[in-house]
Amino acid sequence: MTPSERLDATFAALADPTRRAILARLALGEASVLELAEPFAMSQPAVSKHLKVLERAGLVSRSRAAQRRPCRIEIDPLTEATDWLEEYRKLWEANFSRLDTLLEELKADAASQVSSVQPNDFTTKED
Repeated sequence: MTPSERLDATFAALADPTRRAILARLALGEASVLELAEPFAMSQPAVSKHLKVLERAGLVSRSRAAQRRPCRIEIDPLTEATDWLEEYRKLWEANFSRLDTLLEELKADAASQVSSVQPNDFTTKED
């Protein structure tokens, strides 16, 4: 998979709240499919389908311990997604900083214009 395809798969997998909840559970430690299915109002096969999506994205791996196949979270795809998002956060932070500077300049200009107005500037002269 290319880096772009991995990122696409990661974000597609994270788009579903059930899959995010599964990852949150796995962040606490390994768990079997049955253990992962417990808190959800869905069947074990439905949870297995979510796990397959997470596995294809590289977010989850399974090992074999006798008859048990525990699932564990894999951090690398999340790190790649975080790094990608961080670049955009920096971009937007710089844009907001420039906007803040512009707004401060506009406020200062407006304040100097208001302070330069004299009270008699508002009186009308009658002929």
